[in-house]
Amino acid sequence: MSRSGTRTSHQEGSNPLYRIPPYYYIHVLDQNTNITRLEVGPKTFIKQDNETVTIGPERMITVPPHHYCTIESPVVRNEAGVVQFDENGQVKLLHADLEIRLAKPDQIPFPLYPGEILRHPVTALKVVAANSALHLRAVLDLYDETTNEQRHAGDEWLFEGPATYIPRKEISVEEQVRAIIIGPNQAIRLSARKEITDRAGQRRVTGEEWLVKKTGAYLPLVHEKVVSVETAHVLTDKNALHLRALKTFTDDFGKQRMNGEEWLVTLNDTETHILNVYEQLVAVVG
Repeated sequence: MSRSGTRTSHQEGSNPLYRIPPYYYIHVLDQNTNITRLEVGPKTFIKQDNETVTIGPERMITVPPHHYCTIESPVVRNEAGVVQFDENGQVKLLHADLEIRLAKPDQIPFPLYPGEILRHPVTALKVVAANSALHLRAVLDLYDETTNEQRHAGDEWLFEGPATYIPRKEISVEEQVRAIIIGPNQAIRLSARKEITDRAGQRRVTGEEWLVKKTGAYLPLVHEKVVSVETAHVLTDKNALHLRALKTFTDDFGKQRMNGEEWLVTLNDTETHILNVYEQLVAVVG
């Protein structure tokens, strides 16, 4: 029994009185019909001999601004938002379904109807900072109004900040992703987990690797894997880089290199050099 609600009885076996304060509720089981109903305060409820109070008095749930909660097996409502009941007077439920409830303009607390479960308590909405994102996965088919895209179960994508994320029952939050800072004379080596279009608009096939050299924050796409952070080799008039091509490609200087070809990169070519994903460092000469 909740401490905030009170129950009184004149003697053992008499019908107790339940004093239900405002914004509190109880669940009452009619043992003749086996139907459980909701009673809300403020009121004084007199329990009959064939009735049992199964829950309460319990405080109603209040969802403040920028918060949410999740209800399992929510009640069925019509288009006007009115709760629906079956022919026996039992409230209708969407069994095993989930409902995300957000703050409403009127901020009126609400009770849990019989059969409803508070699956996730009242929690602040997630604020996604700049240079970070939420890795999302669809567990049900849905239409994503934020990107105007049709999502299918199993799809994965990023919700990038700065923004406030509004949860949906069709979406699972897998993890939070933070940007990698690329400093001067640095690059990040990426690998494609599946066929994608990268942030530069270039198509990448599964398993392909490439470098991102632009200085600043880089937020990997959901199907990009960060392999490593590469640091440039500094060249002087006394050393050079002995390189070997791992496959046929065009190097950073516009020269085509054949698979297995070897060459030197010297100060005459560049002051610093970050190895291409298809370049192997044989030795530093000098």
